[in-house]
Formats: sequence, C-alpha cells, structure tokens
Amino acid sequence: MQAVNQHIEEQKKQAVETLQQTIKESVTDFIDTAGQTVVETVETEKREQKKRTIEDGIKDHLRGFSRTIPSFLMAYGDETTTLETFDQIIPDVVFQEVTSISLKQFRLLRDGGQVLNPETGMMEDYYGHLFDPVVFNDSIREFLAKKVALADYFDEKNLEDIFDYIPPQKTNQIFTPKWVVKDMVNRLEQENPGCFDDPDKTFADLYMKSGMYITEIVTRLYQSEHMKQLYPDEAQRLNHIFAKQVYGCAPTEIIYRICLAYILGFSNETAIERHNIRLCDTLEYAKNGTLKDKLAELFPALSGKEDD
Repeated sequence: MQAVNQHIEEQKKQAVETLQQTIKESVTDFIDTAGQTVVETVETEKREQKKRTIEDGIKDHLRGFSRTIPSFLMAYGDETTTLETFDQIIPDVVFQEVTSISLKQFRLLRDGGQVLNPETGMMEDYYGHLFDPVVFNDSIREFLAKKVALADYFDEKNLEDIFDYIPPQKTNQIFTPKWVVKDMVNRLEQENPGCFDDPDKTFADLYMKSGMYITEIVTRLYQSEHMKQLYPDEAQRLNHIFAKQVYGCAPTEIIYRICLAYILGFSNETAIERHNIRLCDTLEYAKNGTLKDKLAELFPALSGKEDD
C-alpha cells in the first residue's frame, strides 16, 4: 500500500512539473508571439500612416492644383486644350512655380507610371488616373466659354469679369475687384480733369496683377468723345491708345500671360499692332533704386514724360 501511495505521489509530482514546464513554454511562446504581433502591427501601422501621409499630400496637391487650372487656362488655354494636352501648353518652370509640383509629377498623377519605393529601393507601378477626363474637359470648356463671353470689357452689359472665376493663388495672384478699379480710375479723373481726352497723356500700371486697371484706362480713352473726334476709326483709335498711351509691367510669367490675354483679348476682329505690356518685376528694381533706369530701358518713349 505504501509503495502504491509513493508511486501515486511521484506521478502527481511529475504531472505538476510537466504542467509547470508546459505553462512556462506556453507563456514564453505567447510573449514571443505577442511581441512579434506587436512589432508587425506597429510596422503595418507605420506603413499605413506613411501611405495616408502620402495620399493626404497628393490630395492637398490636387486641391491646390484645382485652384490653379483657371489661371493656366486664362494664360495659355485655347479650344484645343484638354486633360491630355494640358501639360503641353505650360512651361515646366511656370507650372512648378504656381502648383509646387513639376509637370513630370502631374503626368504621374494623370497617367500613372513607375515610382521608386524608398524602403525597398525597387521601382513599383503607380496606377495614377486621379483625374476624371470627362469632368476635367467639361470644366475646361466651361471656363473657356466664359472667357470668350466676358472678353469684351468695353461692353457695359457685362456686369461680371473673368476674374470672378479665377481663384486667388498663393503665388502673388490676388485680383483687385472691378468696383475698386473703377473707383481708382474715377478718382484719377477727378484729380486730373480731361485726362482721358488727351491723346498725349500716358498711363502706367507698373505692378499688374490682372490688367484690369489698364483695361479700365483703355476703356475711358476709347469712349472719350474727344478721342473719337481725333480718331474716328475704332481700330486706329485703339492702336494709338495701346502704342502711345498705356504701359504696364507684370511681375511673373503667369501674370504676364494672364494680363496679355485679358488686355488684348477683347476682340478677334481688331488687331493691336503694338503694345507696351512687359514682363518685369519692378518691385526688385524699386528696392535697389534702379527702377527709373529699367523703365527707360523698357519704354524709351516714356523718357522725360510724367506717367499717371
């Protein structure tokens, strides 16, 4: 009997030791597995966070880019412009200055392509196709149609102007409202009675943003009854005004193109043979005290004349 009890005790002891060893191994396995799971979860979360950061960055770029489309269309667009040709009408340096992305990056977003995975060092396929061609092209057509409809700034029935449809940009493109421009020109006329009846009077906007101030000056000169008597032919009158009376400087390439399109785009029937709209950041010359010399270089005909 004693031998039996001793045998049972030994078996119980062995069973307890086995259980303890099993528990120990299970705990160790659990800790190892849990640790690996945590590491994998953290790494996955890092990848997902990085992916979300990249996607958020792309979305931010796209939101910013969508605001620049009207500016590009105003400056460079025509009836042939589509999503497929959009990158062909804009210089890369201008595109990057306005959107903060290059044309190459735009094509990647539009068409997809090969991108470098910085973690693996391998090239991977990026699908792209982030723009809906139908929506994009419809938007282009709508804006260009509006651009044509509002082009004639001599038409007083046009209560809107195209800049109502161009969002302000972060790169120096903030357009002065039309009512403010009209008020500025009204004040100019009050301070200089008869200034718009004088064919020798000159006017300048040396830091244009849209060209609207110049177009309002042109309109007042063009509609002057005395100017009509001096130049009965409308085309001759306009060519005199643009060649001899109005001068303007635009600080950047995109603003210069916008101003040209707006100031000279009022009609397809009247050809302006010569104008004095120039690409020049006059602020830089004003800062270093050389503006007068630069203006003499840009506009020799103005030398010795007093501008408004």
